[in-house]
Amino acid sequence: MIVIDWIHSIAGFLVIMGLVLGFDCGGNPFFVHPYFLLLSLLVGLNLFQSGFTKRIPQELLLIKLGVPESREEKK
Repeated sequence: MIVIDWIHSIAGFLVIMGLVLGFDCGGNPFFVHPYFLLLSLLVGLNLFQSGFTKRIPQELLLIKLGVPESREEKK
């Protein structure tokens, strides 16, 4: 997987976890606190701003960890 694949996967996971942990539908055994819904909001805002600025803070971390930036690098 390349950097952008990791970013999409991690963002999707965090949105799902924020919704699962923050949404109380009466019988949700994973409900912790409604403030977990803010996690989904923050991830969404980060993705929204990255659409305009083309800068993703997580991208710098993944590159430093050695994740390839393009599929050509991977070969």
